[in-house]
Amino acid sequence: MPDQRIHERPAVSAEWLGDARAARVLSLVTLAWLGVESTLGLAAGVSAHSVALMGWALSALVEAAASLIVVWRFTGSRTLSPRAEGSARRAVAVSFWLLAPYLVVHVAYDLGEGQRSAPSALGLAVTAVSLAGMPVLGLAKRRLGRRLGSPATAGEGTQNLICGAMAAGVLAGLWLNTLGWWWADPAMALALAAVAAREGARAWHGHACCH
Repeated sequence: MPDQRIHERPAVSAEWLGDARAARVLSLVTLAWLGVESTLGLAAGVSAHSVALMGWALSALVEAAASLIVVWRFTGSRTLSPRAEGSARRAVAVSFWLLAPYLVVHVAYDLGEGQRSAPSALGLAVTAVSLAGMPVLGLAKRRLGRRLGSPATAGEGTQNLICGAMAAGVLAGLWLNTLGWWWADPAMALALAAVAAREGARAWHGHACCH
């Protein structure tokens, strides 16, 4: 059953409106962060021939879509609109599903072409920064989502947490590759595709995603 704490919006108050503004500001900050993260991650992934690193960098674009949705949700008259919340929740759910097909197709192509990932100093640095910062943003948004009764905000926070987990997985995959475990990188990419598909289904049905 969907988490009722998320679906039952608290009575509108000055505190609620303050939380709504905070959610919008955090989403704008996230957009700027993800722009830099995606650009550097893609550059590092292409250089290293790392499917997981490129997939992680592209997932930043998906997260950016979720951030834009939350900004839209809490702008103008939509701030107090239950219908806008429902539309935003479904749009965030769809954003979870955009990454999975890319990862699967890219893994199949690279395996067919015999591509192997190589260590990347830039990739290690970018993912390490994301691993440190994204969980902080994600937890803050999930708390705001509960206080606002907003599955869309909570879902965006979950995407940030997944981004941090993905960064940890990519770091592990790149390290294992230096030990000769070349299969760790595509295996991680496929695991991330499964996570994205599952979280999309949970978000669509309005579940509060807990990790």
